[in-house]
Amino acid sequence: MTSAQPPLADNDCYLALKARDARFDGSFFTGVTSTGIYCRPVCSVKTPKRENCRFFSHAAQAESAGFRPCLRCRPELAPHSVVWSIQDASYILAHQAARLLDEPELSDEAPSVEKLAARLGVSDRHVRRIFEAQFGVSPMQYLQTRRLHTAKQLLADTSLPITQVALISGFASVRRFNAAFVEHYKLNPTQLRRQGVSDAGHINGTAPGITIRLGYRPPYDVAAMLGFFSKRTISAIEFVAADAQHPSIGRTFRVESGGKVHAGWLLAAFDETRSRLVLNVSDSLREVLPLVIRRVRATFDLDADPAAINSVLHAGFPQGDGLRVPGALDGYELAVRAVLGQQITVAAARTLAQRMVDRFGEPVQTPWPQLTRLFPAPAMLAAASGDALGQLGIVRQRQAAIVGIAQAVADKRLQLHSGADVHATLEALKALPGIGDWTAQYIAMRALRWPDAFPAGDVALHKAMGVQGLKNPAREAELASHAWKPWRSYAVIRAWSGTLERPG
Repeated sequence: MTSAQPPLADNDCYLALKARDARFDGSFFTGVTSTGIYCRPVCSVKTPKRENCRFFSHAAQAESAGFRPCLRCRPELAPHSVVWSIQDASYILAHQAARLLDEPELSDEAPSVEKLAARLGVSDRHVRRIFEAQFGVSPMQYLQTRRLHTAKQLLADTSLPITQVALISGFASVRRFNAAFVEHYKLNPTQLRRQGVSDAGHINGTAPGITIRLGYRPPYDVAAMLGFFSKRTISAIEFVAADAQHPSIGRTFRVESGGKVHAGWLLAAFDETRSRLVLNVSDSLREVLPLVIRRVRATFDLDADPAAINSVLHAGFPQGDGLRVPGALDGYELAVRAVLGQQITVAAARTLAQRMVDRFGEPVQTPWPQLTRLFPAPAMLAAASGDALGQLGIVRQRQAAIVGIAQAVADKRLQLHSGADVHATLEALKALPGIGDWTAQYIAMRALRWPDAFPAGDVALHKAMGVQGLKNPAREAELASHAWKPWRSYAVIRAWSGTLERPG
């Protein structure tokens, strides 16, 4: 078995460790041979001696080498490492496999190497070989670490019963869960819960529900992210609180998993001094917490690697280093709202979406008077008549697109989340009535979390890039955008924000 190399040379990793540099949080982990423990670069413990340090690209490598996670810095809180560099085919395939293992949207069935290989269209032997060559561990070892990290976070940050934590985290039985915990961490779950002291609730005070923490790498332009959502806020399903110290967003939403629909709410508050998001989630969503956590990470783009992105985009967008791509808690909702926004202003699209929620949204109980409804369910809009949609001011072409999306999602023919196949989903979207390339690319950027989406026909983008008025602005924008690959989604957000600097 060969080990994957860390993103930095060992000496550079040690310098980042000494500086407790949050920019590298989650990009590597440090195993300390004198203690048998591995840490994040931001850990507050005394810096170990250089000769006692081993560096790993992934937590699974550290655990496979016999190191236990630090109870102080808690490696499970680190942002994930997302790699989109253009490399050889084996590299790309290995990272696609890891992405599928990381995606709770795809875990309704018990995962296996055989199922993973079938999704990737290769043999299970080939998947094992390229995965171990890239990550230094087998696919199942990688998955085991992810499950243990999920369980460790829930044990430390919540009061959920241990039996429930085991099942939510993906373990088939409590016995297997306990055995895996003792084997990897030398503690049983009860002992870890007693040792793990959480301060997760200090921001949201006595906010109800389950409270957990999610880390991100700075720089992060929180004001820009909240401003983006604030301009698109729909009353009754979301609100943005621009508190100077801990700005936050409240939302209602539904999650479908295992054939069951779970509805509830969340409150996400930024703790910028600690580079993390403090999340409160309703008890009604406890059975799908890993899925909720994954969606929240995607919604606020918490796993972005600014260093990698800015190495490509900083020269053209020197003021945009902290900008992230806003995602969506519900890809179906984002797709419907994208259709409503075709060729009209953001304010006009928000008005149409507000009417739709008022007319078709389901009531829901929450602790906040601002949150009283859910976005209309797919089955509701799939059955909506043209007259009912027309009365909201929605033109006929967009009516067909909305109904088409809702029917495809309700029938499970269309998956709109970060685990979906990007190119196949783009083609499926464009095959629906009223869905063109602009809408499909916008959905890919925000719902599918594709970092290289590029709505070449966007008028605001043409204006920012200086190609407006040319014979074929979409073609000119597409050609000019190649310099921004594979981070064109981030370039679009930066161009929309006005941070693009054009020569001359």
